[in-house]
Amino acid sequence: MIGAPGDQIVEISWIATPFRAERFLELWGPAAEAALDYGASAQVLLRSKFDPAKFLQLAAFPDKISFERYWLSEEIAEIRAELSGCFGLPVLPAWHEVSVAGERALDPS
Repeated sequence: MIGAPGDQIVEISWIATPFRAERFLELWGPAAEAALDYGASAQVLLRSKFDPAKFLQLAAFPDKISFERYWLSEEIAEIRAELSGCFGLPVLPAWHEVSVAGERALDPS
């Protein structure tokens, strides 16, 4: 589950530049996962099935400071710099608070 009620969810929409979506995914996939190393309790990087150049990153952080430690870290800043030209600007994080959440357990049989 991406978050529980009260969690802070950051949403980042990415649009890869033409012919660079695979390169973006190759480099940003591990960077998205690194959010877990900076205090996120969950993260997901989604790719549109209708427009493979569009990506949506969601991560549940306990607070905005934890996200900023991730986003402004040397590690993530270097990856964003390496990806320069692979995605459109601006990249603006949007914040949400989980109001209602649920999860259905999978039937093991």
